[in-house]
Amino acid sequence: MSGGLQVRDLHAGYGQSRVLQGVAFDLPPGQILAVLGRNGSGRSTLARSLMGLLPARGSARWQGRELLGLPSHAIARQGVAYVPESRDVFPRLSVAQNLALGQQPRSVRKPLWTPERVFDSFAALAARRDVAAGVLSGGEQQMLSLCRALMGAPQLLIVDEPTEGLAPQVVAQVDGLLRDLRTQGLAVLLIEQKLDLSLAVADRVAVLGHGRLVFEGTPADLRAAPAVRREWLEV
Repeated sequence: MSGGLQVRDLHAGYGQSRVLQGVAFDLPPGQILAVLGRNGSGRSTLARSLMGLLPARGSARWQGRELLGLPSHAIARQGVAYVPESRDVFPRLSVAQNLALGQQPRSVRKPLWTPERVFDSFAALAARRDVAAGVLSGGEQQMLSLCRALMGAPQLLIVDEPTEGLAPQVVAQVDGLLRDLRTQGLAVLLIEQKLDLSLAVADRVAVLGHGRLVFEGTPADLRAAPAVRREWLEV
């Protein structure tokens, strides 16, 4: 694969604890790869290591350039955006100010998403554009975090548990946004626990177990593999 994300023999962890053990996969532009697994399987460690937030070894090349060893801000400048599970909005700043913080200089990449487009697309954020982000609901904060990441015109979006604890109507909004991003040519690495959502939205799925890749294939492949679901996904 000439473009996109290429991960090879990725190892990462916390201190002396090795979490990821030789993970490898490809993610081309215009596709969604859902990374599934139980808590503790290494999914969030994968996201954090790709974003330069954890020391890692191996290789993670994005559009031909090695990401491992770069600081997070340099990775972001390569067109990679990260939406953590904690959402990390700036609580004392308004919705509009949070969005402004995500914007890149126009000379870097022309954004497909602007604050105006966000407010046109998400009425709940438009109605609260001047409200401090800290008083938003969990669903509103999640949408704000996702949209703030899009302000930087990313080409690769890493999203960690975007639907955790959200109401069904907000989950549907996240689903729709992810599908829209795929049609725009973004590569999306989706870390998610909701199996039904992952199988519905993803082009391919990867299952992590004890820090190793134990399955990779299409959603249809995973539906046809009950033994994999029982051993690595079901409680």
